[in-house]
Amino acid sequence: MNRYFIILLLLLYIGGCKEDKSSLQSVDLFTSKFVEDRTIKIYLPPFYSSEEKYPVIYMHDGQMLFDSTTTWNGQEWGVDETMDELISNDEIRKAIVVGIWNGGSKLRHPEYFPQKPFESLDSITIDSLYHLKRSEELFLFEEKVQSDQYLKFIVDELKPYIDSAYSTLSDPSNTFLVGSSMGGLISFYGVSEYPYVFGGAACLSTHWPGVFTIENNPIPDAFFTYLESNLPNPSTHRFYFDYGTETLDMLYQDLQPKADSIFLSGGYNEENFLSKKFEGDAHNENAWRMRLHIPLKFLIAK
Repeated sequence: MNRYFIILLLLLYIGGCKEDKSSLQSVDLFTSKFVEDRTIKIYLPPFYSSEEKYPVIYMHDGQMLFDSTTTWNGQEWGVDETMDELISNDEIRKAIVVGIWNGGSKLRHPEYFPQKPFESLDSITIDSLYHLKRSEELFLFEEKVQSDQYLKFIVDELKPYIDSAYSTLSDPSNTFLVGSSMGGLISFYGVSEYPYVFGGAACLSTHWPGVFTIENNPIPDAFFTYLESNLPNPSTHRFYFDYGTETLDMLYQDLQPKADSIFLSGGYNEENFLSKKFEGDAHNENAWRMRLHIPLKFLIAK
């Protein structure tokens, strides 16, 4: 009898070890009336249970987050590995991460470019932006700017689905946006537009120029003017920003400090605002992977 009891305990232990792993679920074609249908990846932390409630992090550029073998450049954020390590070390709360795939080269810029600052530009500037080309074959804006629609998709369709299908803490203090480059822009814009939905954002290598030059470029000032008028309440929100010094991140060295001053003048301090410079870091997923633990600990520290 003792022998069988020991075997039963071993089987239960092995089964428990399997539950110790995080998991990645997929909605391959999430339908929307606001944006084109797209893939959604959902990270569930180790020991996920419907009896426990979890904060939720919504991340942009979902195809770049979990698997380098399917990305265009062979790089990834390593979100699942970083989350697993931080949770294992008891440095962050267990959380759900929702990776939202972007709409590809045709839609990424139009969906991630903050719409109200864009529409505040004069008509000549707007027209010139719509004629900019990313390459000989591709315009930078293949479609009209539609980030307000993208945010409606997250707020009115995706978040209600996640809150109904998973065990979430759905209040703003437990709901965050995270992205890099253009994803950084849509993250700060999303919290500013929906401060009653999102309690904070992490914006890595935020692409303040909006395009690929800072000379005679009115776009950063449009973003800063918008921020000054729409800064979320510092008593209920928190923001993380960072940038490197190489490749495209070189453009941010004079711009990020201007954004920082708006937050600090608006009542933010070291408890709810963090901005960091990473000397030598380039504008890519490998760099963001190496420092992802910092904004995660800032947003969902234990």
